[in-house]
This record gives sequence, C-alpha cells and structure tokens, in this order.
Amino acid sequence: MPATAVPSVSRSGFGWWKVLVTGAVGAAVVNLVVFAVAKMAGASLIVTDAGEEHPITVGGIIGSFVVPLLVGTGAALLLALWKPVFLRIAQYVGSGLALLSVAGPLSADADGGTVAALSLMHITLGVAVFTTLRLHRRHRRHR
Repeated sequence: MPATAVPSVSRSGFGWWKVLVTGAVGAAVVNLVVFAVAKMAGASLIVTDAGEEHPITVGGIIGSFVVPLLVGTGAALLLALWKPVFLRIAQYVGSGLALLSVAGPLSADADGGTVAALSLMHITLGVAVFTTLRLHRRHRRHR
C-alpha cells in the first residue's frame, strides 16, 4: 500500500499583507472613535506650538497613526522574511516606541481632553503594532 501524504495544516487566511491591513484599519477605526468621543466631550482638539494653533483633523489622525504603522510593521514583516527573529524584536521595539511617544501629547500645550485623546491614540498605536505582529507570528507558527 503506498504511503499517503500527510495533509497540510489549514491556513488561517491571514497572510502578512492581510494582517498589516487589518492592523492599520483597526488602529484607524479606534483612533477615529477616540477623536469623535473627544469632540463630543468638548475637547478643543487644538495643539498650540510656538504660539501657532494646530487643529487635529481626521486626515492628520490617519497620517500620524496609520502611515507609521504601515511603514514600521511592513518593514518588520519584510525583514522577517530574511530573519524571523525580527518579528519578535519589532513587536516589542515598535510598540515600546509608540508608547514612549505618549510623552509628546503629555507635554503638549492643549486642554486636558485633547491631551487625553492624543495620549490614548498613541497607546492605541502601540497596541496595534504589538497585536498586528503577534497575529502574524501566530499565523507563521501554525503553518
């Protein structure tokens, strides 16, 4: 009787690009909800820098949070094709840098609601980086 091939493990359907898009969309949605809640709560959503007012906009949120997530995690996913250890390194370094960036909003010249909203958005980015790379690492293990 001929030997039968072992059936391959079923893939979860979350390839690197799907995980990247899911993380970016998830971060955008959460940050836009935070933006909407802050606006409804009466936060000015204006940061003053050197006497000049900078309003926080939806486009600014997308550009400030989604683009870095796509670039950073995208680079980590590409480097992981060469050396898989980059996934774990990027998972902790990327999320740590995002969390350290909370210092920016905390030192901003803005009202409390704006500072809280921006801080939460930075924390969301850190969680999104960690989770996105974690999902990809989990997917790779089960292939």
